[in-house]
Amino acid sequence: MTEAQTVSVVIPAYNAAWCIARAVESVFAQRFRDFELIVVDDGSTDGTGAVLSRYGDALHVLSKSNGGLSSARNAGIRAARGRYVAFLDADDWWLADKLERQVALMRSRPELAFCSTAARIEGPDGEALGEWRCRGDTDTALEAIFAVNAFVAGSGSAVLARRDALDRTGGFDESLHSLEDIDMWMRLAAVGGYACIAAPLAVILKRPDSMSGNLDVMRNAAITVMRKNRHLLPPGKRGAFWRHAYAGMLSDYAKWAWRTQRRGRALRDALTGLCIAPLSRGRLMASLLVAMLRNRPI
Repeated sequence: MTEAQTVSVVIPAYNAAWCIARAVESVFAQRFRDFELIVVDDGSTDGTGAVLSRYGDALHVLSKSNGGLSSARNAGIRAARGRYVAFLDADDWWLADKLERQVALMRSRPELAFCSTAARIEGPDGEALGEWRCRGDTDTALEAIFAVNAFVAGSGSAVLARRDALDRTGGFDESLHSLEDIDMWMRLAAVGGYACIAAPLAVILKRPDSMSGNLDVMRNAAITVMRKNRHLLPPGKRGAFWRHAYAGMLSDYAKWAWRTQRRGRALRDALTGLCIAPLSRGRLMASLLVAMLRNRPI
């Protein structure tokens, strides 16, 4: 490795012996070669360390006690020497021209704090489950993320950010147990622009036991993230716009709660959304409540 690389790739790994080699190999297969690879072994108790040892000095392994995803990412950021930092989850992988295209984009647009790419979503057996597409460039990415939490395509396995922008955010919030990505993207969007490459250059593995399956954890984190970052919005957007976005988030979790037989939670979230944003979300929330009270599918 040279003294400093253009890109520092950070892979957090916890009990990832079954998948970490695929992620690592996808980094080494990149056409863009000026990078360092940092894998943070977050207290694994399986054979993750043994798998990583096969690569010798080709990558940098940081071993630490288990602290969670945000803690592992922050450890990787602290060790990073690159001008840019790219994140990759241990069970996901990249296509060969991902870094090349992202670095070219960031170099051509100095106003950007971060960028991502579209992503292909696959199941455990390689079955295609869809694509996480870009939603287009915007000068108001922060507001877009509030309005649609999944606005940043590919999220944790597709984002590349400027190191100085990450330093300004203070790192990932280690108190969150879900949606730490969205929280970070909000804070990055508050310090610079965002753009997305429409080609699916990352592949995201969706498993039944993934964090996305824990709706209670996700809901609580979404509420925390929407509230804690409200102050980042322009003053004129902290009132009606924020309530509109917050009620929209509640409507999503109300639907998911209803579909999983959490009827009381679903009704409470729909009613709360109606009270918070009666003008902009009233019709949506009222239709949800009517469907629930009539026991219709949602």
